[in-house]
Amino acid sequence: MDQQTRIQADQVSYTYEEAAAPALSKASVTIREGEFVAVLGHNGSGKSTLAKLLNALYVPTEGKILVCGFDTAQDSHVWEIRRRAGMIFQNPDNQIVATIVKEDVAFGLENLGVPTEEMIPRVESALAAVHMSRFADSAPHMLSGGQKQRVAVAGILAMEPSVLIADEATAMLDPSGRREVLDTVRALNRQKGITVVWITHFMEEAAEADRILVISDGQIVSEGTPREVFPHVDRMRELHLDVPRMTALAADLRREGMPIREDVLTVEEMVKEVERLCPLKSAT
Repeated sequence: MDQQTRIQADQVSYTYEEAAAPALSKASVTIREGEFVAVLGHNGSGKSTLAKLLNALYVPTEGKILVCGFDTAQDSHVWEIRRRAGMIFQNPDNQIVATIVKEDVAFGLENLGVPTEEMIPRVESALAAVHMSRFADSAPHMLSGGQKQRVAVAGILAMEPSVLIADEATAMLDPSGRREVLDTVRALNRQKGITVVWITHFMEEAAEADRILVISDGQIVSEGTPREVFPHVDRMRELHLDVPRMTALAADLRREGMPIREDVLTVEEMVKEVERLCPLKSAT
């Protein structure tokens, strides 16, 4: 595992007790420093199992996972792994442990035994990074869902992680909350080089990733950039997954004979394609 590799999973399987089949089977993946990787899969596909394996909440039944060079199966490595790889869960309310925002952000640092004089600037810096400084003395229960998730992200940032794992972190948020949390994490990825594993069932979120992993029935069945994965509309639907709306529209238009790009992902790209085709229509 080289210094730029943050996560290395080699032929990893995991079976729950008394389960007839493994939840994850022979999965291998390499995630490098600074990547933003989206993980897609239908309910029960194994994507949340993968998230918990990456954070050493589960230990592989078979195979090996290295996170920042540390073996998740080694008990002595667990706390170091969780310091370097923070995790955001689906429900922000399940992550709030204090009655004041800044105390909640400091909670992980307290568990690590970080001295107070070092803790204070790290908490302030983490809140500033997610644009929540003005809520430092607020009660978390008074915040919106998106703001709570940003507090959860701040708590992870304060621990200065190399990797951030988000297990459907926007699933319980309204559209504006989803947007603010994704924008926050994407900015941290770009500006601080934090590696992100973003598990989601929102295709428009996955379209913003550097790379996509598609999991079905415990196996990684597709991997590539959004422009490589999403144009395979029929295949994605066979896997009980959707594609971004503009990609679906592009596929429909191509079936009707329009020479439109198949890898359109956004409204802006669709507008450009329509503008490109307008001269052809006017000429006929």
